[in-house]
Amino acid sequence: MKLQLLSDLHLESEAFDPEPAPGAELLVLAGDIDATWAGFSRFAGWPVPVLFVAGNHEFDRRDVAAAWPELRERTAALGWTMLERERVVLADAAGRRVRFVGTVRWCDFDLFGPQRRAAAMRAGDYFLRVMGATSGDAPFDAAAVRECALTCRSWLERELAMPAGDRWNRTVVITHFAPSLRSNDPRYGTQNGTASFCNADDDLLRHADLWLHGHLHCRHDYAVPRPGAAPTRVVCQARGLAHKGEVAGWDPLKLIEV
Repeated sequence: MKLQLLSDLHLESEAFDPEPAPGAELLVLAGDIDATWAGFSRFAGWPVPVLFVAGNHEFDRRDVAAAWPELRERTAALGWTMLERERVVLADAAGRRVRFVGTVRWCDFDLFGPQRRAAAMRAGDYFLRVMGATSGDAPFDAAAVRECALTCRSWLERELAMPAGDRWNRTVVITHFAPSLRSNDPRYGTQNGTASFCNADDDLLRHADLWLHGHLHCRHDYAVPRPGAAPTRVVCQARGLAHKGEVAGWDPLKLIEV
């Protein structure tokens, strides 16, 4: 199956007109498409199915719990399939069945281990103040994010441990947050704030043939060895912000095969 992957378009402030990639059988939107949701309409009538996993900025200045059903309704009206702690199995042109497993997978701030968790959460509160989201009557702060993150992680573990049987031939994981420090932005390295972008989900990578993510405003395409099977491929196709020079070298029509 040939996929087109887009994320971090930030259409609330960026000028970008999406085009279908020739040969793509599926479009994956891995979050931070438009904080206002207005730009979603640019993908109306897309010629191939669209899978969507929300990013953190889809919740800017919203109550997180209230936003989920509204987001699902909005994306369903466009004909997208939204995945949040859900799976869908799709067949490609050759009849091979691919399991797509999707969740935001919020950051749990344990990227550098428990000993740096408190510092990472303090750094993360800066980004969360920029989001301005709420959780009930309280700010959606680092503690609330960590709680959501652990729920996502627990679900992923259970889902990826399920035997395929004859139900699917390949597994693709889609998260907004990155699954490994290997996906970090080289501009920021291993500072505490990086734990707001990457998780230490390296132990889960072996369960996937392909792992797609966004959130980092840089591109990645690397292979992680796994015993007894072909390496897991990890791809990030984030666009980023033009005024920061993050778009240089980005190919929105890149095809990813699974």
